[in-house]
Amino acid sequence: MKQLAASAALALVAAGCTGGGEPSASNASCTPPGACGGAGGTGNAAAGSSSEPSAAGAAAGAPGSSSEGPPTDLAGIGGMAPSNAGGPDVDGGSAPDAAVPGGGFGDDRCDVGVADPNRPPTTLALSGSLGAHDPVIIAAAGQYYYFATGNGVSAKVSPDLLAWQQQPAVFAATPAWFQASVPDFEGRNIWAPDISFFGGQYHLYYSVSSFGSNRSCIGHATRPALDSGAWEDHEAVFCSNEPGQNDDFNAIDANVILDEAGTPWMSFGSFWDGIRMIRLNLAGEREGDELVSLASRGGGAIEAPFIVRRCGYYYQFVSFDRCCQGADSTYNIRVGRSSALLGPYADRDGRPMLDGGGTLVLQGSGDWAAAGHNAVLFDGTRAYNVYHAYAAGNGASQLRISELVWDAEGWPISGGP
Repeated sequence: MKQLAASAALALVAAGCTGGGEPSASNASCTPPGACGGAGGTGNAAAGSSSEPSAAGAAAGAPGSSSEGPPTDLAGIGGMAPSNAGGPDVDGGSAPDAAVPGGGFGDDRCDVGVADPNRPPTTLALSGSLGAHDPVIIAAAGQYYYFATGNGVSAKVSPDLLAWQQQPAVFAATPAWFQASVPDFEGRNIWAPDISFFGGQYHLYYSVSSFGSNRSCIGHATRPALDSGAWEDHEAVFCSNEPGQNDDFNAIDANVILDEAGTPWMSFGSFWDGIRMIRLNLAGEREGDELVSLASRGGGAIEAPFIVRRCGYYYQFVSFDRCCQGADSTYNIRVGRSSALLGPYADRDGRPMLDGGGTLVLQGSGDWAAAGHNAVLFDGTRAYNVYHAYAAGNGASQLRISELVWDAEGWPISGGP
């Protein structure tokens, strides 16, 4: 999603696709087409499949190279960091090294990520354990913490946002409620986590689902610090298509943002009728009965919302098309904006995101295919785009971080792929 001083406050989130069969360490793509994702597949056959592949590790070096072992002890978590997802701790606490949240507190970030025509944005030079799917990063306690799709939720740490080291999974064992709430859930592969800080706690949201189904749940765990203690799981915060329901949305790919009053809101969604949003309380649980529609492609391939606020606008990033098929994937990142958190969002041409709109931010090119499932990180006056992309040579899914700037008209430009 970074760069530099661990003391700089940073946050970012990402959500995405998780595959059923775990790929080998040398090829971190999902196995068969359509094997990825609780969101796509049979639910919307015409739109193509979508899912969350496991975060097998491809190391630094040539695209697709790998020195990381199989994903048996990984876990998948995607979320947002204090910079984007949290807000000032309105009940008195404060996140270590936390940047101003995406809700737009402080100066509204008009001086952040300003495009310089003499210096185009570029990608960061990463090293270490780089195998990734649906990554999200947050700064805390002088370190950068990464979470992504994987067995038990994959976790990594970096002192500088450049060199990454694998850490133990968030969940050493699969919580019992997973299969009770989502009977077709198998194995330990947890999708698309999101991380945020509010109410004096770090909040980790994660997706429990199965391929081609929207019988899904967004789970919730908390922890007061990321450098000590352990995660406390609070089970499901929201589910879709439970018995007796016939929902046209899919409760996966969560992302949290605080509004200007400090209230946390969660966006989510994959395929079906697109992206929705619900309100949370400061404990991180659902509050009220709002279920707001933010974006749709009429059942087509859209997922992984990530919302930030900058200079008077809320920007909703989403991923279009197919993940999880290695170098044959077609994922790409789109954006729309609104002056209000609950929308309506429209792209640069004025097309509503509820009607399939979305301005292209990033797609695969050169050595990298299908950039997608992004998060955004604010660090001082800089902004970064965090996402995964597939090595064109062997289809391995890897962590990518690029600079993100806004042009004179207020539209983001990514330095990817």
